[in-house]
Amino acid sequence: MMPSLVSILIPAYNAEAWLADTIKSALAQTWPRKEIIIVNDGSKDATLAVAQKFATANVQVATQPNQGAAATRNKLASLAQGDYLQWLDADDLLSPDKVSRQMAATEQSGSRRTLFSSGWAHFIFRPHKARFVPTLLWENLTPLEWMLRKWENNLHMQTATWLVSRELTEAAGPWNTRLLGDDDGEYFSRVIMASDGVRFVPEAKVYYRISGSNRLSYIGSSNQKMDAQFVGMKMQIGYLRSMSDDVRARAACVNYLQTWLVHFFPNRMDIVEQARLLATELGGELHAPKLSWKYLWIQKTLGWNMARQAQTSYNTRKADVLRTWDKVMFQLQGTRANRN
Repeated sequence: MMPSLVSILIPAYNAEAWLADTIKSALAQTWPRKEIIIVNDGSKDATLAVAQKFATANVQVATQPNQGAAATRNKLASLAQGDYLQWLDADDLLSPDKVSRQMAATEQSGSRRTLFSSGWAHFIFRPHKARFVPTLLWENLTPLEWMLRKWENNLHMQTATWLVSRELTEAAGPWNTRLLGDDDGEYFSRVIMASDGVRFVPEAKVYYRISGSNRLSYIGSSNQKMDAQFVGMKMQIGYLRSMSDDVRARAACVNYLQTWLVHFFPNRMDIVEQARLLATELGGELHAPKLSWKYLWIQKTLGWNMARQAQTSYNTRKADVLRTWDKVMFQLQGTRANRN
């Protein structure tokens, strides 16, 4: 019997620095029957040129005017011919046997409605430095239990961890183009709801590159992103409550609102008030976000907003230092390899 076709789908925007490594990790998959599709979403750098260097019968490259991540993923899904879909952001990497491990699990499952996940870890420049730390989501779970654990413990799974059947993809519907951040959170909530359960495959691995404030999920001070974020949050709360509206589910929703409140406070008090009212409806209460104790003196003298800016600035500088250090070590590693 011919193996199932797996479509590896790569949305790309201004990703010239990392795209080649991402495509190579897709090509290196040991699963024998795969297609790789890259859609360039109106990049302003050499992303399209990098992708076109890999174009073959099994590597399709398309381009479009800039439309955003969700629209690009919808374009990818429309081009895919696979029985299973593997999403892969343009700066992330798959372990060589990631797809093979999960496809082996599909044969054991016997259901096209089972959703498959894997372990994942952060890295900056050097994938071998990634540390895989299990969470409460790294288990076989029912859709409801998965959603509850996610919000109760402020957890998530990276986009590339999932392997989704064609049947499940069609049942979930398209990516929501209204959402400018956490579009994957909203989308996979629908995928999980449409599934008959999540099967965790521990041997499969994904390497998630840390890219700082350039990442799509970064909200910052954008009013447009904050508005879209809260719309997506209300949608996801509705999804969970459609599965269960008991005390535990409502408490998980309140915790979810509390976790994200810091992104709206104090610049968007209108959204904060909407969140507070929703928490009250759910039988809970929201509290003002707390900053690290190191910045309390700034909060007392200059206000919460200035203290948050100071904390954000420090964290950004710290991340930049770590990225610079890892880049230097990555380049040194490459130089030594060339000498050998």
